[in-house]
Amino acid sequence: MLRLNNIEVIYSDVILVLKGVSLEVPDGKIISLLGANGAGKTTTLKAVSGVLYTELGEVTDGSIEFDGVRIDGKAPEEIVQMGIVQVMEGRRLFEHLTVEENLWVGAYARKDKEGIPKDLELVYHYFPRLKDLRKQVSGYLSGGERQMLVMGRALMSHPKLMLLDEPSLGLSPLLVRDIFEVIKKINREEKTSILLVEQNAKIALSTSEFGYIMENGRVVLDGPSPKLKENEDIKEFYLGLSQVGKRKSFREVKHYRRRKRWLS
Repeated sequence: MLRLNNIEVIYSDVILVLKGVSLEVPDGKIISLLGANGAGKTTTLKAVSGVLYTELGEVTDGSIEFDGVRIDGKAPEEIVQMGIVQVMEGRRLFEHLTVEENLWVGAYARKDKEGIPKDLELVYHYFPRLKDLRKQVSGYLSGGERQMLVMGRALMSHPKLMLLDEPSLGLSPLLVRDIFEVIKKINREEKTSILLVEQNAKIALSTSEFGYIMENGRVVLDGPSPKLKENEDIKEFYLGLSQVGKRKSFREVKHYRRRKRWLS
């Protein structure tokens, strides 16, 4: 469904952030994209959704294809209408609008207006809490409720592919579990493909079928999620486990060791 072919992204004509990233999201699958802060994960999502230009970013090499059509260079509103929607990190809402008004905003670009009420009920099916809060001004929601709302708003665009950026960020373990259960349901029941950016490697690899690891603007490792979970480097650097099963402080790990091991 989605294919990135050796793309490079430059900000402000001088800062090279992505250095030849290639990855694929097959139809109906959940794919995870993991890496530390600054690895280029969010930039990858923004390259797909077309919002790089808001930060003076540009895809300068390679190509991005969706359903066989090249989309790099297209406007964000065109990309949304093709079926791709990004749920950005930070749970950005129209805080002066109610919960239900925010959901209706998510359907703004749709042409099949008659299907919007049905999808509104679908959102309430996945997030019953939002139905209870539908008249509530969204600026007063908790972190978990805001995450439900931004995901629900994305569903209102009736997407083929959802780009999720750090959905677990700042949430309690219980809420994280609930959110990821909904992600799996949406994928399974709505046949929606998902590209999941996460720092919580354990839950991301437990949810996805295939994963990519990014370091410094490059994909340095990929494979089926069960295989990545058993990789000793993943255990050490992302799950905090040494080979003998004891937790290890990231401060004890030298950066050059990681670079050497990834690139070997």
